[in-house]
Amino acid sequence: MTRRDDIPPDYREVKRHGMFPDVAHDDAARFNFLANLNKHLALTLGSGNGLAYRQRVLPAFVAEQGREPKDRFEIRHAMNRDPWHRFWSACKRNSMEMRQQAGRSMVLRQLDELTGRAGQWNARDTLQLNPEVQVPRYQAAVDIHCMPGSYHGEVFPGDVSAGANYDCGIFATTGGGLGGLSDGGGQALVAWARRERPDWQPKRILDVGCTIGHNAVPLAQGFPDAEVIAIDTAAPSLRYGHARAQSMGVSNIVFVQMNGEDLSAYPDGHFDWVQSTMFLHELSGKALPKLIAEMARVLKPGGLMLHLEQAAYTDAMPLFEQFMRDWDAFNNNEPFWSAMHSLDVPAIMAAAGMAQDGHFKAKVRAVVDTDIFPESPEGEGEDFGRAAIWDAYGAWKPAAEALREAAE
Repeated sequence: MTRRDDIPPDYREVKRHGMFPDVAHDDAARFNFLANLNKHLALTLGSGNGLAYRQRVLPAFVAEQGREPKDRFEIRHAMNRDPWHRFWSACKRNSMEMRQQAGRSMVLRQLDELTGRAGQWNARDTLQLNPEVQVPRYQAAVDIHCMPGSYHGEVFPGDVSAGANYDCGIFATTGGGLGGLSDGGGQALVAWARRERPDWQPKRILDVGCTIGHNAVPLAQGFPDAEVIAIDTAAPSLRYGHARAQSMGVSNIVFVQMNGEDLSAYPDGHFDWVQSTMFLHELSGKALPKLIAEMARVLKPGGLMLHLEQAAYTDAMPLFEQFMRDWDAFNNNEPFWSAMHSLDVPAIMAAAGMAQDGHFKAKVRAVVDTDIFPESPEGEGEDFGRAAIWDAYGAWKPAAEALREAAE
């Protein structure tokens, strides 16, 4: 099938692993419509927000206030009165709700079969669930991404619906920008590590906030001699993610139900690499420093801490762009998005013991099969909330010798 650059690939190009829900004709049609709608909203209709701001909203604000907006919040309040932005925003919100319902209807009609299918792989010690682990209240209080029940909702005990819905619908919001298995982020991590340190062979890797392992499984595949531990608090997502990995023949990854704010199950310096991908924005302001401190504690001297996220809001970023990037915080059930992207994550890492001289920042682009799946657009065309281009906040923990010298 020949791919056109101006439209997303067909949903039938999505790869089918052993846990992927069966796709009927109408399922594919719905997701194809939604993927194209999202791209149209992002790249065509989305540009109207800039026109509305420059031609109507900003002049009216200056006329009323005698000055330009001082922050993204003032822009949001002004833009929320503009008819074009209201129309565009309503379309985006409805597209996400339609995406969730399309995935949910696809999964629920075959949930018994999917749960039974998962059972053949989940009776293994590489899935470690702990019913005493509680979903944090700050996450349990909202259906993140408009997903009914969020990542942890269950239709019945032991089901996998949350993970299956999440997996089958990523295509709709990324337009295939994460590739056939929606694992372009994890592949990018492996490519980055090999490029930066070709001879590095981490033996233990910790992925925090793994959901269904999209970004952890490529680490296990890329470093087959390593033990990868993928943790999350959501049991339904872990059940699905573990079965997904096992169906793909990936056996060097363990899925563990655990809260990253408490990694007391692991001793100091246990891991060579600790990381998260698009997860920090799911954390409350109190939880985030706790999680990073725990990750720093369990990281070996000389080891790598890496966090992939959307770009931080800085003085160098135009206020209008900050406003556009903030859309998910107020319209897509991402309550911590705005505050998190204003944080100085490197400073939090430094406070946790990751010395500033070991810090770095890099741009990471999802790795995909570009014969079928498009790379993410850059610049003005980026769909700021869900594009497959990230900032990497990284640090190498000081080696043991440096730590001893610092202590002396």
